[in-house]
Amino acid sequence: MTVPAPRVRRRPPTPGRLLPLLLATALLLPVAFLVVQSHRLIDSDREVVERERLGVEYLRALGPVTNALVDAQSAAVTGRTLPRDTLDKAVEQAAAVDVRVGAELNTSERWAGLRAKLEALPERSLADPEAAFTTYGEVTDLLLALHGKVRETSGLIRDSGADSYFLQDGVGEEMPEAMVNAGRLTDLAVLINRRPATDRIQSLSQLATLRSAAVQPANDLANNLRAVVDSTESADLGASVLTPFDAYQRAVEAMALYAQPTDRAGTVDTTRLIAARNEAQTAAQLLQPVLLDEIDRLLTERIDQMDRDGLLVLGAGSLALLLLLALAANIWVSRPRDTSAGTEADSGEPVEAPRSTGTRWEPVTTRPASELQPLGQAHEPDRWRPFDAAR
Repeated sequence: MTVPAPRVRRRPPTPGRLLPLLLATALLLPVAFLVVQSHRLIDSDREVVERERLGVEYLRALGPVTNALVDAQSAAVTGRTLPRDTLDKAVEQAAAVDVRVGAELNTSERWAGLRAKLEALPERSLADPEAAFTTYGEVTDLLLALHGKVRETSGLIRDSGADSYFLQDGVGEEMPEAMVNAGRLTDLAVLINRRPATDRIQSLSQLATLRSAAVQPANDLANNLRAVVDSTESADLGASVLTPFDAYQRAVEAMALYAQPTDRAGTVDTTRLIAARNEAQTAAQLLQPVLLDEIDRLLTERIDQMDRDGLLVLGAGSLALLLLLALAANIWVSRPRDTSAGTEADSGEPVEAPRSTGTRWEPVTTRPASELQPLGQAHEPDRWRPFDAAR
């Protein structure tokens, strides 16, 4: 019997093939979002730290200006020759730094006002030491305000690291205040000794105020440095800080002692007091660059760590992308396909069907329905063959 071959219907494979790509894209979008957000946060933190490094650079330039200005004030009060060259050189160096980073730190306006005051200082000592004391006091107030402005706009005052925060607080606030007030203390002691006895007694309260103003920030600086030296992992910091730090502490203690009146008349031993201030200033000049270098080192290490974190984020995002693409490609390739099923049946050509021959199945050729004959007609001659033979 000839049986028509069944017609096999093929399903369109396009939706099945696009599904893995759609899933990979859906998974890729949140991964890409996380990578971009993480990279933006790292870049933002990096900009903050880079800005703090600019603040460190500015504070480094203000240190020589502070020392030169304090020396110039003492020279003006005592009638000595002003070390103008040292002050002018320090001002020029600070001006160069302000030109480079002042716009970003928003300090150019304050520096312009301070520089105008510095350049307006007389070449020679003023005839009136009292007036010189007042004039230089106004300039040093502007200088201390500039220190605070640099720490604020650079972000050092909000630094998240414990070591770097205490270091910037000491070198950017306490040390300048201690040095300026120490200079004022010695200069006021010189002026008090020149005043009449009646005025000298009244000035002792002002001297006590300046003594506290000079000793208190120095003590705060000492406490901060002790905490940093005890907790830091840098062996170089401890070795380089201890010597000038001990000298600075001894000098400050001597200043507090020698600023006390030696008699009822209010006389102060200005010789020893000035010597102690000079020792404290020398120790501070050695200590300041060491502390600034340590702050810069800590900030640089933080930037390097951020760079490594950024590379890790990009690497993780790239790996996730490759894995998702590989998964989509694997699903695309391994999906079963309907290739040529029903091709012969669709074309109308004869299809071979299996035929049983005992234990084997052999193919039997089936013919189209148009070539088939009716069942009765197919075996009509065979039915009359025995009768024909008997005749």
